[in-house]
Amino acid sequence: MVLKEKLDQIKETYIAYEEKVGESLKKRPERKETFESGSGEIVNRLYTPLNIENFDYEKDLGMPGSFPYTRGVQPNMYRGRLWTMRMYAGFATAEESNKRYKFLIEQGSMGLSVAFDLPTQIGYDSDHPLAEGEVGKVGVAIDSLADMEILFDGIPLDKVSTSMTINAPASVLLAMYIAVAEKQGVTPEKLRGTIQNDILKEYIARGTYIFPTEASMRLITNIFEYCSKEVPQWNTISISGYHIREAGSTAAQEVGFTLADGIAYVEAAINAGLDVDTFAPRLSFFFNAHNDILEEVSKFRAARRLWAKIMKERFNAKKPKSMQLKFHTQTGGSTLTAQQPENNIVRVAIQTLAAVLGGTQSLHTNSKDEALALPTEESVRTALRTQQIVAYESGAADTVDPLAGSYFIEAKTKEIEEEAMEYIRKIDEIGGAPRAIDNGYIQQEIMDAAYNYQRDIENGKRIIVGMNKFQTKEEPPKGLLRVDPIVGELQKKKLKDLRARRDNELIKERLENLRKACEGNDNLMPYILDAVRVYATLGEICGVMRKVFGEYQQSIQL
Repeated sequence: MVLKEKLDQIKETYIAYEEKVGESLKKRPERKETFESGSGEIVNRLYTPLNIENFDYEKDLGMPGSFPYTRGVQPNMYRGRLWTMRMYAGFATAEESNKRYKFLIEQGSMGLSVAFDLPTQIGYDSDHPLAEGEVGKVGVAIDSLADMEILFDGIPLDKVSTSMTINAPASVLLAMYIAVAEKQGVTPEKLRGTIQNDILKEYIARGTYIFPTEASMRLITNIFEYCSKEVPQWNTISISGYHIREAGSTAAQEVGFTLADGIAYVEAAINAGLDVDTFAPRLSFFFNAHNDILEEVSKFRAARRLWAKIMKERFNAKKPKSMQLKFHTQTGGSTLTAQQPENNIVRVAIQTLAAVLGGTQSLHTNSKDEALALPTEESVRTALRTQQIVAYESGAADTVDPLAGSYFIEAKTKEIEEEAMEYIRKIDEIGGAPRAIDNGYIQQEIMDAAYNYQRDIENGKRIIVGMNKFQTKEEPPKGLLRVDPIVGELQKKKLKDLRARRDNELIKERLENLRKACEGNDNLMPYILDAVRVYATLGEICGVMRKVFGEYQQSIQL
């Protein structure tokens, strides 16, 4: 904090500076009339102590590893252990994806991150009519425990940390992972990883939902309860701002809407009878990293501080781990361009640095060709090497929160925190995140921000290098990875063979037990796990739940 008399002196100096700038602008005008952040917020010419005159070091910043965790959740951060380099991958069949995972581990990836195809994400088997043409396209096709066994063949699950980007059927895929571990002789308490399991953001921004809100929240809280007892090292949810940002939100909206979803999950778990300190330490978050490096660093710091306050003041959490916002970051897919794809390497490097300077716990870096197709091995290697260069050559990981104390960073951190908190207040007034989703408030705010961003690109106010400026004549891209359409037929044959050799009477019995449990109030995880173990398929398990719970229908009024 700067003394008041010193601030008065700085104010005088600043006025003189502005007068000097005014004179120089007569000879050399600035490049544009206004300068804006990646989210469209005005960026001042200069930041001084005047911008943070109410800054309180202990209250607003503190020490790394201590409340309010602005400076990071670990006292030593990357000096003790680097972030987990977790490359998101999965395509075609389990066999093909297993090869890619082993390749990534050989190249130095520290954790696996599974991408599932669209039929898997919405709970359909590969032979379902709605799966036609989509099997294995944007991720790996997983129809049963048999596929999951192949996916992790030769990969010891007690030695790796695995993240699974799955939401509506998260309980089923988690059950499959537990069952594979059992077959490897690995007990559940040794498993480490994360399931995304964030259905609210699916209603907001992504669309791979299945069940209505109430049933979805039941499944999520069932997972919280089950894992707190049986899989204690597992992160039971990754509350995702990534897709909210991909849909077009600003940085402050990404924080505000994501934490509002987090509040809804905490309230649902408490209402289900869980003590906040039994499940909150295993909550995790997932954020985007865009190109405006200073805004992004400030965003991560603001999110950490705001969540700590919410957990302590709103939910009376007592454990420090319950107040710590731990997050995975992925570089911004929506920032990648099909034009001049080599430029994407530079974008990803900037975004990587933003995530590291912002204190992420794990990171996926996108590949240069992902605006065109699934990434090749060569482009994935370059994306992973980007993280490794930042980790071992840049110096960014050698000190904790290196940008702290910057007048701009501290002012921007506070600005994003306050704007995000204002969104949370509005959502509270509406009745919480589920109600704000149902009436379209959150979606409309994101759409408005996305419209403004796109308008600025089209009118040239916002420059995207290689797309709307500095274009070149380009040859059609070569060497892209394409998924063979035969993958769908291979999966159908696997399913036919599986159904022929398994105990179908036992399957009926287990599915009937699940149906009865869905109609009652029991925790569903043990019933899902029982069905998975005898090779009931994803589509069969989700089909039972669809019949009992119904399906979610968008009914928003925008």
